[in-house]
Amino acid sequence: MTNTLDIPVPDLTGKLALITGASDGVGFEIAARLARAGAAIVMPVRNQEKGASAAAKIRERTGNAEVTVRQLDLSSLDSVTALSDELIREGRPIEILIANAGVMNPPTRRLSADGFELQLATNHLGHFALTARLLPLLRAGGARVTSQISVAADQGQVNWTDPNWDSGYSPMKAYSSSKIALGLFAMELHRRSEAEGWGIRSNLSHPGVTPTNLLSAQPGMGRPRDTVAVRVIRALSRRGILVGTPSSAALTAVYASTNPAAEGGRLYGPSGFRHLGGLPGEQAVFSRLRSEADARRVWELSEQLTGLRVAV
Repeated sequence: MTNTLDIPVPDLTGKLALITGASDGVGFEIAARLARAGAAIVMPVRNQEKGASAAAKIRERTGNAEVTVRQLDLSSLDSVTALSDELIREGRPIEILIANAGVMNPPTRRLSADGFELQLATNHLGHFALTARLLPLLRAGGARVTSQISVAADQGQVNWTDPNWDSGYSPMKAYSSSKIALGLFAMELHRRSEAEGWGIRSNLSHPGVTPTNLLSAQPGMGRPRDTVAVRVIRALSRRGILVGTPSSAALTAVYASTNPAAEGGRLYGPSGFRHLGGLPGEQAVFSRLRSEADARRVWELSEQLTGLRVAV
């Protein structure tokens, strides 16, 4: 069954959109939909060959020639700094930033080049550092910043006392912790923007459940074959049962980052049964993301871990 869900998107001609994790899956579909609306697309990716192939497909599909690939490994703070410095030198304001990239459930604890647990480094700290370093361009563009969380952020908690999971590593608990941290940071970004007059609107999206590479075979991450979960999700998606497709799942981030009705400090997800699939709509912010004290704590912890103090 082919999923043909779509939503109206404003004309984005002349606007710059940066989407992490856009070389495949939901991120690719987000980039393609924004390109179809006329946005200039920046795709920061780790694998340049894969990124170039994805960019070529987007150009062909949309007729939009302004689709470029940049180098970024979100798990490396040096890589985040290099990309940020490059964009700051170029000086073009950024109107849309979608923090979409992520890794999920390495079966054994893995560390980034900076010594952080890989999911914390990639899903949260890399996006924190990227957003913080690009604040001048985001302010100049009056940006929409949309952070892609997960239904996993509605369970578990931030591992405050052991953020790197030096003991008791659990793949799913670490994943939930990283996504809760990202969500709390996004909520705090919006509060600080309003208080300081930064002109940035920060909100949250989640894609529901859809077949992506997050749970597929990734030998380099210690997963030699597809998980049972992703095989079941693929089967349901093909039949149009409950869950979405990458193209339909992309619409929540597209809506959150472009629709005039999408506000800061809110959560947008699929509006179908249990928010697993369907057209985007606002939903209640997950309970783990409502505490302003926790959001400030995540911000301060992120500054401490990255050594990056946010100043505008």
